[in-house]
This record gives sequence, structure tokens and C-alpha cells, in this order.
Amino acid sequence: MSGDGLLVAVGSPVHRLPAQVKLVGLFVFVLAVVATPAAVFWAFGLYAALLVAAVAVARVPAYVVLRRLAVETPFIVFALLLPFVATGPRMEIFALELSRSGLLGAWNVLAKGTLGVVAAILLSATTAPRDLLAGLERLRLPATLVAILSFMVRYLTVVSDDLHRMRIARESRGYTGGRAGHLKAVAGGVGALFVRSFERGERVHLAMRSRGYTGRMPLLSAHGATSTQWLEGLAISLAAVAIAVAARVVSL
Repeated sequence: MSGDGLLVAVGSPVHRLPAQVKLVGLFVFVLAVVATPAAVFWAFGLYAALLVAAVAVARVPAYVVLRRLAVETPFIVFALLLPFVATGPRMEIFALELSRSGLLGAWNVLAKGTLGVVAAILLSATTAPRDLLAGLERLRLPATLVAILSFMVRYLTVVSDDLHRMRIARESRGYTGGRAGHLKAVAGGVGALFVRSFERGERVHLAMRSRGYTGRMPLLSAHGATSTQWLEGLAISLAAVAIAVAARVVSL
């Protein structure tokens, strides 16, 4: 198994699906989860089972998913505070008086947020950045926005490398960090990085113009998705829609 950024390159049916299919599938799945009433607990169990099945088919290691779930930490902290700060009827749990509406709100944030984050992790782990851009292009995202995203993906590593070299240069001159007096050095470094990135963008633009760039990038992919691929890729999302509809009917 080899990795390329967030991609987990292991070769699976999910990896082979066109990016546009996975993007639509993610959107439909998240929409179904968000539309589900928070009090219908069994529905979220079914959503979790669908995601576990998708992760297993994609052969993405569980530790990768769990490690990347750390991005959800701010939402977890917010959800844990809700039962204490929300108003309304209260109940006692382990000698703590908690708001009933706050508990339901915390569950709503945790359940829907976690399911959405896991679905996004699955997309990023099974789709290369260039394929994602090609998928957005196939979905008729504005060409200018696709071009901006492609440059961002390409030069994010370049800017990160510049930042790393600047940090090494600061430390070689005695910078240790942690003191307010060093904020000036950090601010100067950020300003220099901005100027350097802006000048690099100017040079890249001039180089592209000299090679015939007219404002529109070449198509990243000329291949669409077949009907079979759409059915396979949207199977879990359509199941999620069915669960969401059943959950709303039950909650009426």
C-alpha cells in the first residue's frame, strides 16, 4: 500500500469509480443524513453500517479513518458543552443536571458530523486530487474555479516547502519561539512568504501566456461514467435516501 497525500492507493472497486460519481454520492449521502430527525436513533445506526461496509469494500484501514477523525475535535467539544449550557427541561445523569434539548442537540451534532466526516474521509482516501478536479470538471463546475483549485492543489506543497525552509532558517539564527518578542519575526516571515507566493504566481502566469494560455485550462478528463458505474457508486447513497424517508415518516 502506498500513499499520495490523503489518497490510500490500494486498488478497490471504490477506487476505480469515476470521481464525479463519488462526489454526487457524497453529496446525496450527507443530504440524507442531515435531513434525518435526530430522535430517530436507529436510522443513524443504519447509516453507520453503510459507511462501515463502504470502508471495508474500499479497503481503507480503520486506523487511517480514526486518525483523520481528529479533524472533528472542535465539533466534539462543542457538542459536549451543549447539555450544560442549553435551556429547557433538565434531567439528572450521574449527579449532573443536563438539558434534555441539549442532549438531543449534542447527539445531533455528533452523529451527523461524524457520519459526514467519515464519508468525506472515504472520498479523500479513494480519490486522487487530480481525479477530484476532473470529477468537478465533469460535473460542470465553472472552468475558472476548477483552474483555481488545480493551482491550489499544485502549489500547496510548494508553499509548505517554502514555509519549512523559512522555519529552518529562523532556527539556525537562534529563533526558539514561545516569546512575544519573536512575533515580529514570525509576522515578517509570513509577509515574505506572501510576497514570494505572489511573485511566483506572476511568473507562472507569464510562462503560461507565453505557451498559448487563453484563460481556459485543457480538459483534465474526457471520459464519463457508465450507467453501471453510476448505479454502483450511488447504491449506498440511494439506500441512505430510503432510510431518511422512512425516518421522517416514522417521526410524523
